[in-house]
Amino acid sequence: MCGCGEDKLWGAGEAVDESRWFTYDVVAEDPATHARAGVFHTPHGDIPTPIFMPVGTKATVKGILPETLERMGTKILLNNLYHLSQRPGADLVERMGGVHRFMRWGGPILTDSGGFQVFSHEQFFKLSDEGVRFRAVDYDGRWQEWTPEQNMRIAQQLGADIVMQLDQCVGYPATRAKVARSVELSSMWADRCFASHTRKDQALFGIVQGGMHLDLRVRSIEHLENAGDFPGYGIGGYSVGEDHETMFESLAPLCAEHMPRNKPRYLMGVGNPTTLVNGVAAGIDMFDCVLPTRTARTGTAFSNEGRINLKNARFRDDERPLDEGCGCPACAGGFSRAYIHHMVRQKEMLGSILISEHNIYYLLDLMRRARESIIAGTYGEFVSGWMASPAANDW
Repeated sequence: MCGCGEDKLWGAGEAVDESRWFTYDVVAEDPATHARAGVFHTPHGDIPTPIFMPVGTKATVKGILPETLERMGTKILLNNLYHLSQRPGADLVERMGGVHRFMRWGGPILTDSGGFQVFSHEQFFKLSDEGVRFRAVDYDGRWQEWTPEQNMRIAQQLGADIVMQLDQCVGYPATRAKVARSVELSSMWADRCFASHTRKDQALFGIVQGGMHLDLRVRSIEHLENAGDFPGYGIGGYSVGEDHETMFESLAPLCAEHMPRNKPRYLMGVGNPTTLVNGVAAGIDMFDCVLPTRTARTGTAFSNEGRINLKNARFRDDERPLDEGCGCPACAGGFSRAYIHHMVRQKEMLGSILISEHNIYYLLDLMRRARESIIAGTYGEFVSGWMASPAANDW
C-alpha cells in the first residue's frame, strides 16, 4: 500500500489502545431518524460508521489493487471464509502470515463464516445440531463437515480483525417452522463459537436470524445478548429473495427497539445505494455486498442519474465522466463514458475495472456524506433529498 511501512502493512495499524479494541463509540445520533455515526476500534485501525465494506471474496477485490482501494477511502474489506478455506486453504494462509499479509492489505478485514455459501449448495448439504455436512460442488466436489468449533479454527487461522459465527440462513419465502429452526441452530452454534473462539486480537460477531418474523428476530438477539459479550452483531437472512419493503418491515423495528445501542449493527449482503441510505436511517452501521463489482462486470454503474448501463449505444459519443463531480479513479482520471462504453462492448477488462472502482467509490462516498449529515443532525433531510432525486432509481 502506498506510503505504508512493513509494520502497518502486516502488523497493527496506527497505534490503538488494546483496552479499546472492539469497542464502539457512538459519536452522533440523528434527531429525525435512527441513524447514528460511530467508531469501531480494531488492531488494524479505527472504522468510522456508517461504512460500506468492499468485498474481496477470495482475498482480492476483483481487478483493484490494495493501494487503489486505500486511496479511494476504503476503511475495511471483507473476505469469504468458505472460499479461502477451499483454496488456497486456511493452513496456507496461516503459514503466509495471515490474510492481511497474504493480500497485502494493512487495514481492518472482516471474514464471514461461509455459512451462506454452504447453504446455497441446495441439495448438497445436511444439517444437524452438531453442524453441517456439505459437498464443495464449486471446488473438488468432496463432502466436508463443519462444526462451529472447526469454523472458528479456520477463522482464527485466517486472522481477520472481525469474524462471524457459523449460522444457518434460509431463503425467502420459507415456512415459519423452517425459519424458527434456523434461529434455534444459529443460537446453539453461537454458544459454541463463542466458547471456542480464543484470539484476543480478533472480534467474534454474533448473527441475528429470524427471516421476516420480528418475534423470531427478537428471540435471536436476546439469546445472543445472554450468551456472551459479542462486540457486534451481523443481521443475516435478509436480501434472500424478498423485496426491500418487506425487509424493512421487520428490520427497522429490530434496530430501533431491540438491538443494543453500544454495539455495531452489520446488515449482511446488501449494497444498492438507496437501501444503504434507508438502512442507515433504520440504525444500521455496516454494509457489504458484491453488487458494485458484479454489476460493473456487466457494464452497469451507479450515478446521480440512477443506474446507467454502459453497453447502451447512447453512450457511444458521450464525453462526460460516469458521474459529474465524482472523485473516483475513472471519473477524476478523465475517462469518458464513450471510452468506457467502448471497453465494455469490446469486453476489455479495463472497462470492468474502471466501473468497479467508480461503483465502490460511489458507495464509500455516499456513506461518508451520510456520516457528515448525521453529525450535523440533518440526516432526515439527507434521506428526503435522496429519495426525491434520480439517484434513487438504482434498480
